[in-house]
Amino acid sequence: MARPHAVVIGGGIGGLTAARALLGGGWEVTVHERSRSLAPAGAGLAVAPNALRALDTLGLGDAVRERSSLHGGGIRRWDGRWLMRMDADRIRAWFGDPIVLLRRCTLVDLLAAGLPAGTVRTASAATVVDPGGRDRPARVTTGSGELTADLVVAADGIHSVTRRALFPETPAPVHAGFATWRFVVPADRPIVPAESWGRGAVVGLMPLADGTVYVYVSVSGAPREWTLEEHAALPRRFAHWHSPIPQLLAAAAPGEMLRNEVWYLDTPPRSYHHGRVALLGDAAHAMPPNLGQGGCQAIEDAVTLAHTVSGAGFADVPAALVRYTAARRPRAARVVRRSAQAGALLCSGYRSVATVRNIALVALGPFGPQVVRRSVTGIFDWSPPGAARR
Repeated sequence: MARPHAVVIGGGIGGLTAARALLGGGWEVTVHERSRSLAPAGAGLAVAPNALRALDTLGLGDAVRERSSLHGGGIRRWDGRWLMRMDADRIRAWFGDPIVLLRRCTLVDLLAAGLPAGTVRTASAATVVDPGGRDRPARVTTGSGELTADLVVAADGIHSVTRRALFPETPAPVHAGFATWRFVVPADRPIVPAESWGRGAVVGLMPLADGTVYVYVSVSGAPREWTLEEHAALPRRFAHWHSPIPQLLAAAAPGEMLRNEVWYLDTPPRSYHHGRVALLGDAAHAMPPNLGQGGCQAIEDAVTLAHTVSGAGFADVPAALVRYTAARRPRAARVVRRSAQAGALLCSGYRSVATVRNIALVALGPFGPQVVRRSVTGIFDWSPPGAARR
């Protein structure tokens, strides 16, 4: 009997995780990525305990842990004063795993390496022309012709063509009120992992396992085009911040920096599926990066989707996708909302907000980590369906 066939639109972390998970469940999979390569747009990536558990179900969790550094350190003020210290072992004790950090390309390579030759087709845009139904397959057009599929996974990003076609009433993404810069540079000195907060700006320094440091910067403001003059002004903007922030910003060449205005889906689509098509990752729930959950939620989506359609016959796939929406939409919507709230607080340009925020964190004293624990419980303690807790 022929294996069921899934078409994945998008070769990012969510799409590749879905491909690995579906292959493990007995599906035949083809991944269509419109870019010429799988080289990811991004620099570093935080993988939280919830996503590590999901990767464990694919046999990839330990490979990610082995290639990662640990997220620890805590939170500092712009001048270097510590507001709260947090170590990785404490997070591991709470949730069974720490937050780990690695290059985004490392995770993409691990995911792609386990796919059979010919699974991924780059420079191949794909468009859903019929979402299918209980009695008919979905149809997808590509540059090389039309395909039919028992399942289509739309992992085509925040500006998803699939989402707009299937759910045209969904409002467009909204601006989060800030832009981000991300890059990786060599570390010529020991780097203390920490996130530093200032008025209208956040800078994170996260040492990676290969001796480099992942730097991310968020600055409040209305959306605008990036110019070379703005790149030159960035080190000046942070010249008075604590070392080594100014030095690391000055060391990054324009071509090494990825700059993005941050947009997110404030209003989710009414469903994460239509017919035989499932939305996944940013196509379903794009969020600000402030909780480090964008990629993690896409990984959760992928393993949940594969579990939900496992063993489903041809006619049963649309009903299985109803269960996928029920499992994922409420949870992801809560994480989007929490991420947007965190971004608004951390990147506020109001001096009074920044002052009160910092004073409140210092006032918590030794109770600060417990407050953090409560704030991420419900996110980090998620376990994949059908999986035993690590």
